[in-house]
Amino acid sequence: MRVVPFFLAIILLGWGSFVSVGVAAPFDDSVIKQSRSGICHDPSSPYYQRTKNFTAYDSLRACLANGGRLPKGHRPAVQPQQTQQPQDKDYDRSAFGRWLDDDNDCMNTRHELLQQLSTRSVSYSQDGCRVTRGRWLDPYTDRTFLSSSDLDIDHLVPLKWAWDNGANTWDDEKRQRFANDPVNLFAVDNGTNRSKGAQGPQQWLPPNARFHCQYLTRYQRVLKIYDFTNTVQQQVAQQREQICRSDAVAGRTWP
Repeated sequence: MRVVPFFLAIILLGWGSFVSVGVAAPFDDSVIKQSRSGICHDPSSPYYQRTKNFTAYDSLRACLANGGRLPKGHRPAVQPQQTQQPQDKDYDRSAFGRWLDDDNDCMNTRHELLQQLSTRSVSYSQDGCRVTRGRWLDPYTDRTFLSSSDLDIDHLVPLKWAWDNGANTWDDEKRQRFANDPVNLFAVDNGTNRSKGAQGPQQWLPPNARFHCQYLTRYQRVLKIYDFTNTVQQQVAQQREQICRSDAVAGRTWP
């Protein structure tokens, strides 16, 4: 007679634990919520509880890697940069995120840059989110283009080259900032950009020889801003010094 109550007590105790876990799960505050507008809310966000329609992620890093962004002016309690890509992981373009729309005007980095670099008034797509026509002088070829479809936005310091030279150890926020930084971007002929690929300046320089000194000067500037190693910076600095000296002697300038 004494065994039965003890046995029932064990069953009831186990059942009670099971119910507790099952009820708590739907109210879990540990998920990251990506709103329909693409904003990643962690539990410390003032809009976390108010965000009812969302895609759930296990971490801020995962949310940002899938095109999300942080709320303006909000510093998460747990920073996404605490999780880093393994140094030996193969390069993946998604590690640098997507083109951003920082001012929420529906134009991403590509089209903001096209708008800024055009030397005449630009035309837009019907929804106003894309630049379609303008006038752009491509420094790589010294040619002028009128249609944005003929242009790529080139990362002066290529993303894969950056990855192979230290960006694989950066956090996600820094990589995304690097990929969207106008200092590292040019609007150029798409065919020329694709011939460059992920090559560094030792392997590739623009066809426009008059632009070589400026190309390397800007390249060196980007390396300094993003704290690439001294070895990497010195290699480019030596190449720049040699080419810029030769250009000065020959009287080559651009534009």
